[in-house]
Amino acid sequence: MKQNFHIAVLTLLSISLAVPAVAQQSGEATYKAKCAMCHGADGTGNTSIGKNMKLRSFKSPEDVKATDAELVKQTKDGVGKMQGYAGKLTDAQIQDVVTYIRTLQK
Repeated sequence: MKQNFHIAVLTLLSISLAVPAVAQQSGEATYKAKCAMCHGADGTGNTSIGKNMKLRSFKSPEDVKATDAELVKQTKDGVGKMQGYAGKLTDAQIQDVVTYIRTLQK
C-alpha cells in the first residue's frame, strides 16, 4: 500500500512537470501560426510588418515586467493596430502563447 502511494505521488509529479513543456510546445505552434509574421520568430518585432507597426520587442523592459495577466489581456483585446484574439483563440491557447513568449524573453 505504501509503495502504491509513492508510485501515485511520483506519477502526479511527473505529469505536473510535463504540463509546462506541453504548454510551451502548443504555445510555440500557435505563436508561429498567429504571431511570428509580425512579432518575428524571436519576438523582437524585427519584421517588415513589425517595423511598420512600430512593435516593441518582447524583450523590452515593459514586456519583461508585464504580468502574465497583462499579456493575456493585451492578446485578447489587441494593442494599437494589433487585432485582439478573444474569440479566435481559446483562453488556454492564449495562456500557452504567453508561456512561450516568456521563453523568448530569456
